[in-house]
Amino acid sequence: MPVMPMFPLGLVLMPHLPLDLRIFEERYLKLLGDLLGDENPEFGVVLNGRGEDERGKEKRFDMGTVALVTDIGTTEEFYGLQSVGGSRFKVNAWLPDDPYPIADIDFLPDLVWDNGLEPLRQELETKVRKLLSFASEFADLQYGADTILSDDPMEASWQLAGVLPVGQLDQIDLLQSQSTEELLTRAQHIVDNADDTLHAMITDQEGVGLTDDED
Repeated sequence: MPVMPMFPLGLVLMPHLPLDLRIFEERYLKLLGDLLGDENPEFGVVLNGRGEDERGKEKRFDMGTVALVTDIGTTEEFYGLQSVGGSRFKVNAWLPDDPYPIADIDFLPDLVWDNGLEPLRQELETKVRKLLSFASEFADLQYGADTILSDDPMEASWQLAGVLPVGQLDQIDLLQSQSTEELLTRAQHIVDNADDTLHAMITDQEGVGLTDDED
């Protein structure tokens, strides 16, 4: 079973999505230095849970994605790296920090593309871009409605799941998908719920405004 350095973060990394990090904490600077010596540097990314466990350690989810490092650089202000999401994995056991987190993992099978799913993928893309356009009117988003997707349909499917403006638990559910159809179907369900929720919130706010005017 592979052992991999880990970087728990407050986000879910999806396969084929970029991840840029600025690194300040000493133990992760050590990780950065160790990566410099690797021919193909990579590390695992898992979502950090809230709070601590019974041993006083930070809670960490056991589902994650490998970050494939594409560039490591420095400026006068910080050390940083650029990476992209690769294979998914499941954590079997957390090993003692040395000094950064390390875990024993199992890689999960890559999802396989089926051309019969292209209509579903296209429908999802339309809905996701529409939601991003609508949501961007009320909040600053990391990804916009004009986000460029991969020409590869499997990669684009993961990217659509990753750019959705939804919560981390929804993203974890998507990351756990066991088939491409499940990924696309789950994403459709999540985007529909998010769209309904956002429209309901706007309607409620407009209703409050009308009441205030009448007073």
